[in-house]
Amino acid sequence: MHPMLNIAVKAARRAGGIINRASLNLDVLTVTPKSFNDFVSDVDRAAEQAIIKVLKDAYPAHAILAEESGTQGESEYLWIIDPLDGTTNFLHGFPQYAVSIALSHKGTLLLGVVYDPGRNELFTATRGRGAYLNDRRLRVSKRIRLGEALIGTGFPFRQLKHLDSYLAMFRDMVKNTSGVRRAGAAALDLAYVAAGRLDGFWEIGLSPWDIAAGNLLIQEAGGLIADFEGDDGYLESGNVVGGNPKIFAQLIKILAPHLTPALRK
Repeated sequence: MHPMLNIAVKAARRAGGIINRASLNLDVLTVTPKSFNDFVSDVDRAAEQAIIKVLKDAYPAHAILAEESGTQGESEYLWIIDPLDGTTNFLHGFPQYAVSIALSHKGTLLLGVVYDPGRNELFTATRGRGAYLNDRRLRVSKRIRLGEALIGTGFPFRQLKHLDSYLAMFRDMVKNTSGVRRAGAAALDLAYVAAGRLDGFWEIGLSPWDIAAGNLLIQEAGGLIADFEGDDGYLESGNVVGGNPKIFAQLIKILAPHLTPALRK
């Protein structure tokens, strides 16, 4: 395993331990609204600080972009951290959430880790070296027909201005696939695409820390990921679609009629 990936895995497991312990006492957590339909808890903050400590102890000169504490430092190396993707699920005891950590160098993603502490599932990817679930190599699914595909999604709960466009996309996905699932943790959804559990995924308005690690997982598992027009601006726009190569192309066609000017940015 790449030395930097070892450190990322150590950080993810450290955060996972904090999350698992807290899951046994959800009623005592302090929860604060960040914005409409968006919350942060003591656990998010504690997990994030644990991750940053592990990373900084190993690589003190590296920069950090973390969901709760923002940007720290300047460096060619940037760690992109979501300490608890799926906070709302976690706070309700709904077991679909994960730790997401990625490392980029001069804007190119080098490695990604998505860790589901409840199931002890560790998804890892290193550029050029493949993607893995624990010790098993991952490949995207082989389905070629959209009508047989299971597709993941996320609701635009922070950006209700896109709700009408999203509902039109959702309607056409329901009509043209074997099923659509909304589990509530984008990092895990992307990891599931890499693992072949989902054939594709799309969502509006994500943040870089939601996407970065899962992005590399999909690519290293043989899949494709892009913005809604098939370009590479998804980390900036937050509008993302991914899947195995055959399903990806069909998803782009389904989404295209519903793209407003705001979704084309």
